[in-house]
Amino acid sequence: MAIDSLPPLRDVITTHDLRAKKSLGQNFLLDLNLTSKIARQAGDLTGHDILEIGPGPGGLTRGLLAEGARRVVALEKDARCMPALSEISDAYPGQLQVLNQDALTLDHAEYLTAPVRVVANLPYNVGTELLVRWLTPKDWPPFWDTLTLMFQKEVAQRIVATPGSKAYGRLAILAQWRCDARIAMTLPPEAFSPPPKIHSAVVHLTALPAPKFPADAKILSQTVAQAFNQRRKMLRASLKGLRPDIEDRIVAAGLKPTSRAEEISLEGFCALARQVAAD
Repeated sequence: MAIDSLPPLRDVITTHDLRAKKSLGQNFLLDLNLTSKIARQAGDLTGHDILEIGPGPGGLTRGLLAEGARRVVALEKDARCMPALSEISDAYPGQLQVLNQDALTLDHAEYLTAPVRVVANLPYNVGTELLVRWLTPKDWPPFWDTLTLMFQKEVAQRIVATPGSKAYGRLAILAQWRCDARIAMTLPPEAFSPPPKIHSAVVHLTALPAPKFPADAKILSQTVAQAFNQRRKMLRASLKGLRPDIEDRIVAAGLKPTSRAEEISLEGFCALARQVAAD
C-alpha cells in the first residue's frame, strides 16, 4: 500500500545511486509501511515539529509526513541523499527542512518550534552518544517531549533494563531517572538494506516534568559511572574515590556497602547521590 505519491524506496535508491555507506553507519529501511509504523510509535504527530537524524533516502521522513507531522527538520551529513530528500520536500511544500549539519552541534531553538518530538533511525556509530546528550541537558524539561529511536537491540535492552540484569547499567539509570522508557517494536536484520548482523529495536522515551527522585544530575551521573565502571566490585570499593567516608554515606543512603552496582535500584542511586553531595 502506497503512503504517498512518491516512488518506492528501491526505485529512489537506484535512481540516485544511494548505496549505504558503512562509514556512516547506514542501513536503509525500504518498506514504507514499516517506516510509517515506526512513525506511529511516536504518537499523534499533528501539531508537532519532528527532529529526524540521518534520514538517508527518506523512508522514515515520508512516514512521519504521511502520519501528519506539522514539520520535519532532518539532519543529513551524506550529500548524496540531498536530491532524494529534495523530492520529498517538493511533495510536502513547507513541511520538510533538510540540514547538512551535525546533530551533536545543532542549535535546536533556531530550527524547531515546541512541541518537539525526536524520531530517528539513528546511525549505530553515534546513537548512544546522542541519547546520552538528550538525556543530560543543562536544563530539564528538555527541548523534546518524546524520543522514538531505533538502536541495536542490545542497546535498547540496556535502556529499559532493571536491577539484577546483565544489561542494567548507567544507560538505564540516565534514561529511567527522567523518562518513562519502553521498547516499542523490534526489527529483524532483513528489514534493512544492507542487512546488519544484529537485530534492531525502537525505544520510546517520554520526558517527565521532573526526575522520579531528587538528585543532582552531575553527581548522580558521576556516582553511577564510577559504580558501574567496576560493576563486579562492592560499592565500598568501587566508590572509594568519591568521598573519604564513602562507606558511611552508603549506609546513610539505606544501602549495603557490600552490594554491587547491578543490585542498586534507581531510587537507591539517587539516595546515594544525595549523600555524596551532602556537606
